[in-house]
Amino acid sequence: MMTIARLHDLFESHAGSTTLSFEGRCHDCQKDMNVMVALSPEGFDISGGALFEPEPDKFFTKCDECYRSSPRLSGYQTCEVYSRVVGYLRPVSQWNEGKQAEFADRKHYRV
Repeated sequence: MMTIARLHDLFESHAGSTTLSFEGRCHDCQKDMNVMVALSPEGFDISGGALFEPEPDKFFTKCDECYRSSPRLSGYQTCEVYSRVVGYLRPVSQWNEGKQAEFADRKHYRV
C-alpha cells in the first residue's frame, strides 16, 4: 500500500489540489477503474479501490472487490537489469549514482 507520508508528498507536489485521481486497470481483474484520493480534515478519503506504489512513481490500482479478496499486490516483480561495469556484470540498481547516470545516458547503435 501507499504510505500516508507519500500521499502528503503527492498533495504537496500538486499544490492547491484537494483531490488526486489515478486512472488505470485493476492489477488483478484488468477492469478499467479510477481511484480518487481526497484530502479531508480527518485525513485522506480513498474511494474506488486501492493504490499501490511498489517503486517510486510506478502506481498500481486494485478494485475494491479484488482488494477484499487479496489486499496484497501479488504477481509484481521488478525487472533487474544487469550490465558490465569496471569489467564484470552487476545489477544496475547496485551501481553508484554516477555510474547509474552514465548508464542512463548510453545510446544504442545498430551496426
